[in-house]
This record gives sequence, structure tokens and C-alpha cells, in this order.
Amino acid sequence: MGTWGVAQAKAQFSEVIEKAMTEGPQEVTKSGKDAVVIVSKKQWLERAKPKQSAADFWLNSPLRGSGIKLKPIKGKFGEVEF
Repeated sequence: MGTWGVAQAKAQFSEVIEKAMTEGPQEVTKSGKDAVVIVSKKQWLERAKPKQSAADFWLNSPLRGSGIKLKPIKGKFGEVEF
């Protein structure tokens, strides 16, 4: 991962973007401390995809078929007073 100071990243922003697209994530530091990471849109979308659907998660749960019985929760839900 390339590392850039804020001033350097601002001055060479096109290069930072190009490197993020071709070489991978680029870290930008502020006052010597970690600040942000710039990644390509393609890489961002790949990481943002859920690994499985919610239905698959519940179907593959290790608790499925365990015999655990959950009681319904009684009461009103979803009402918020402002």
C-alpha cells in the first residue's frame, strides 16, 4: 500500500488515483497519523458485496436444528415519539 502525506496527495492527486486503480489501496496520513485510504471503485464494490444473503445466513446457521425454542417478544415495536 502506498502512503502519502496530505500535501503530497493533494499535489499529486491524479497519481494517487491512478495508483489506487492499478496498484491497490493508497493510504493518506494527516500530521503523520493514519487518516484515510483511497481505493478504486471496483475494489470498493467487491469488498462491499455481501458474502451471502440473509436467507443463506439463517439457513446455514450452526443453531439451525439445535432445538432452541425462542419465545415471541410481546409489545409494540417501531413507534418512536419525537
